[in-house]
Amino acid sequence: MRFIYDKRDMPALDRAEDNCWLLANGLGGYASTSAAFSVSRCDQGVLVAAETPNRRSGLVHRLSETLTTAGGTVFLSSQRFAGDAPPEDGWRRLVSFVFDGLPAWEYQAGDVTVRRQIAVEHGANRAAAVYTVENRSDADCTLRVTPSFQFTPKGHPPQTPLPLAYGDGAVRGEGHALHIASNGRVAAISPQSERLFYRHDAENGREESGLGLLCCQVEWTVPAGETGRCELAFSAGPTGCAGGDILRDCEARQRALLDAAPFRDPAARELARAADAYIAWRASTSGKTVIAGYPFFGDWGRDTMISLPGCALATGRYEDAKSILRTFLAYEKGGLLPNLFPEGAEVPEYNSADAPLLLINGVWLYWQKTGDEEFVREAWPVLVRIVRAYETGARYAIAMDGDGLIRAGSGLDQVTWMDVRVDGFLPTPRHGKPVEINAYWYNALCVLRELAPLAGAEAGEYAALAEKVKASFNEKFWLEDRGYLRDVLSGTKADTQLRCNQIWAVSMPFTMLPPDRERRVVEAVAARLYTDHGLRTLSPDDPDFHPLYGGPLRDRDLAYHQGTVWPFPLGGYYLAWLKVHGNTPETASRVRERLSTMPALLREGCAGHLPEIYDGLEPGPSRGCFAQAWSVGELLRVYEALERIEQGDDRNA
Repeated sequence: MRFIYDKRDMPALDRAEDNCWLLANGLGGYASTSAAFSVSRCDQGVLVAAETPNRRSGLVHRLSETLTTAGGTVFLSSQRFAGDAPPEDGWRRLVSFVFDGLPAWEYQAGDVTVRRQIAVEHGANRAAAVYTVENRSDADCTLRVTPSFQFTPKGHPPQTPLPLAYGDGAVRGEGHALHIASNGRVAAISPQSERLFYRHDAENGREESGLGLLCCQVEWTVPAGETGRCELAFSAGPTGCAGGDILRDCEARQRALLDAAPFRDPAARELARAADAYIAWRASTSGKTVIAGYPFFGDWGRDTMISLPGCALATGRYEDAKSILRTFLAYEKGGLLPNLFPEGAEVPEYNSADAPLLLINGVWLYWQKTGDEEFVREAWPVLVRIVRAYETGARYAIAMDGDGLIRAGSGLDQVTWMDVRVDGFLPTPRHGKPVEINAYWYNALCVLRELAPLAGAEAGEYAALAEKVKASFNEKFWLEDRGYLRDVLSGTKADTQLRCNQIWAVSMPFTMLPPDRERRVVEAVAARLYTDHGLRTLSPDDPDFHPLYGGPLRDRDLAYHQGTVWPFPLGGYYLAWLKVHGNTPETASRVRERLSTMPALLREGCAGHLPEIYDGLEPGPSRGCFAQAWSVGELLRVYEALERIEQGDDRNA
């Protein structure tokens, strides 16, 4: 899809900063700015390099650009600064911003047109800015670019000047060497700094300003009546690379991703291309992983397991899926998976009750797609250890009760995806027996029952325990008078709150409810939690409901799972809706009607991506991470199911 933003979309800097773009390098690094080419968040930059997915550094923060013509000097770049410093106002000359896999801007300054393209190299910490300057005037013009550096960990802009210096083709300092290559004139300038203002961070109670560090400048002169191509490349590796080469490779990769997308629907194809941004190589484990979201998150166990079926399997990236599963299989410990991955000597965190069970589901879905029995046998010992640990007891009070159901969490430990903790307070306490954890548990037991023959094991014990869980679940979770499932068994008011977690008790491959109860669950969720942007995390009728997400961190955390709309549960919802309505072409057509707003959602926020969250009562502008893996992945699973139904595939969609 081609996303075009013109003057009607960007009449002022505020509006131009409402949208952004993202390019990822397959290592956890990325480039991102606003549509105005400003950095409105401290986590943005032209080159955010990754040593590992969770160790990233902001190197090239932004590019300050001026164009000098016979009429004077004007800015092409836009940027807000702290204090009384006037902003750079390049947005006034911005004709259009277009994102079609790569970002491109066009500016008009008198008789000179400037087109800027940004690209990143896949598998390397390299980025390029390539300018096409069409000088139709009768005088020479000069494009001057001054890079602004950070050289600090991502999200932590420098607050005091750092000793950076340019020489011998590289900027050095703070343990980094950033090589610069250009067909223009690169020269050192006196070290100086600028204090930038981050509008979106200020709105969300984060650090609202930080320094950009300046120590070099690049200049090109384009003669009158000629068109010049101005290339600039940055490389955190030992050698540089031409900007034009980076751009051509990046363009080819984006075209290839779109060509490889196994979907007919244009929105689904765009989501398939977006999925590539989240799949990254982790050198420390020699395997693939999933970045949970940009610009804030790294690779987490829970997010990876939720994202994998859509981002890797629905897109046909089976080898990537296997590599991701192997990465986490290797780090199983005591039946649990890392929820936050280890870095060097750091101890990983294993505080997730859902990730191990979703790993089992991932192995099942991978086998369903590939028939790879050898991998099933490879994974089998870990799958068994997970089930045994849940039966006998694991860390974080994760254990099976006598009724066969799983309890989890104690104290201040939050081990489901609704995991916020604020100053010793749990806004969404779910200690006890969470509904989705037990849906995943039953599904895991059924998977082992089905895979046991492939591993040369007996299936009987898993089948028997699954039946026990099924009976207990129907007895204890179902609320007949309300027509939906308890959210948790805890003996508190949380038990009967209407939340989206129950949808996975209908949408998993193996489920426990009879058809009439499944239909009533879907109807209850549709009536109070569904929006076309996502599912609410709590019914608006609940006194604990928070309609807005924003402001300081405490306010955001109090709203995070208390009504805030999340796109990713739409995957489970639409799959459940299709299921209870028979997975027919007619029902598929109705879901497609519901998805008719997808192009608009992909256009808002980060072009071509879906965000982490929206406001709860009236979802509009995106919130949180502007690009979220499980949001993209779960909607891809819906499009996959729709095409399967429409093609007459008789498998369960």
